[in-house]
Amino acid sequence: MSALNTKKGIMVCGHGSRDKGAEMEFSLVAEGLKKRFPDMPIEYGFLEYSAPNIHMGLNSLIDQGVEHIYAVPGMLFAATHAKNDIPSVLTTFEEKNEGLNVTYGQELGLQQPMIEAFQTRIYESLGLDANNPPTELYDTMLVVVGRGTSDSEANAEAAKLTRIVSENMGFGWSDTVYSGVTYPSVGVGLEKLLKLGYKRIVVAPYFLFTGRLIKRIYGYIDKVATENPGVEFVKTPYLRDHDKVIDAFEFRVREIMEQKTVNNEDLMSTFKRRLAAGEVDVHHHHAEYQDSTQHHHDHNHSHDHGHEHSHTHSHHHDNKAVEPHSHGVYKHIWHPLGPRTMIGEGICNCFMGQFPKELLEEEIERINNGVQGEALAHRK
Repeated sequence: MSALNTKKGIMVCGHGSRDKGAEMEFSLVAEGLKKRFPDMPIEYGFLEYSAPNIHMGLNSLIDQGVEHIYAVPGMLFAATHAKNDIPSVLTTFEEKNEGLNVTYGQELGLQQPMIEAFQTRIYESLGLDANNPPTELYDTMLVVVGRGTSDSEANAEAAKLTRIVSENMGFGWSDTVYSGVTYPSVGVGLEKLLKLGYKRIVVAPYFLFTGRLIKRIYGYIDKVATENPGVEFVKTPYLRDHDKVIDAFEFRVREIMEQKTVNNEDLMSTFKRRLAAGEVDVHHHHAEYQDSTQHHHDHNHSHDHGHEHSHTHSHHHDNKAVEPHSHGVYKHIWHPLGPRTMIGEGICNCFMGQFPKELLEEEIERINNGVQGEALAHRK
C-alpha cells in the first residue's frame, strides 16, 4: 500500500497522575485535536499511573486500521520522560508490530501560543483583560513555578519562560521556583523573595493540568500568605485546554506530518542515536497502569480493516498500576534550598530513595524536634 493511502492516526502521550482530575483534563487535549483533525483517529495514553496507558492508546489506533502513528509528547519541556521513557515505549511497540510506522514529535516547548496562553492565565488571575492589558505591572512580582527535573536544560527553559513573560507583561521583578527535583523549592523560594518587599506577588504554576503537585503548590502559597498578611498573593490557574495550548499541540502534529525537524534531529532520532551508543536503555516503565479486568494475551492476527499486513502485538494487563518508578538521579540532592526542604511533605517514595542516609537523618531530626515545615533553608 502506498504511503498516500496509508491510514494515519494521532497519539498524545502524557505523563500520568494519581489524580483523576488530571486524567479528565488531559483527555480534553485529545478532544480539542479531534476538532482540528476531524478525519483522523486520535487517542491518548499515559506513561504512568493513569488509564489508558500508552500501549492501550496505540492498540486502539491499530484496531482502527492505523498503520502510521503520529505520536506527540504532552510535555511542556523535554526532560527524561519526553527524551527517554516515551521513545522507549514507542520503539518497543513499533518493533513488535510489523509494518507499523511510528513518528514521534517534539515537546510543546516555548512556542508563542504557549507563552500567550500562560500570559492570558496570569492576566485572568489579576482580573485583567488579556486583550487590553496594562502597559506595566511594576508594583507586582511574578513567581513562575516550574515542574523541576534532574535535566538542567528543561529547568533552564522554565527560567527562560519567566524572563520572556516578565518583560512582555512589565512586572517589577520575577523569579522561578520549582515544585520537584531541583532548587529553589516553592516554599523556600517564596520566603526568600518576600524580602524584596513587594506587596503583591503573582504565583503562576507553568503546568498543563491539575494533580498532586498543583495542590501542593497552592498549599505552599496559602501557608506563606497566612504568615504574611500584609502581602497579597495571587494564585494563577494552570493552562489546562486553553485554545492556544491546542494550537501548540496542533503545530507539533503538523510538524511531524510535514517531516519538519528542529535542529536537524527530533527527539526520536536523538533517542535512537543514544540507544545505539549505549547511553540509554529500552525499558518497561514500572508505574504504568495495567487494567486488572483484562487478561494477558498474545496474538498474531490479521486485522481486516483496509490493509493487508498482519500485526503481532502483546497486551499485558495483570494488575493495577505498580507503585515503584524512577526519577533521574539529581546531583544536587544535598542543596539546602532544594528537594530536602520537602521531606515530610508527602513527596514520592521513589524520590525519597535518592536522599543519602545522613541527609535523611538531619531532616528527620528536624521533624522530630517539632519544626515540621521549617527545613534548614527556612531558618532565619
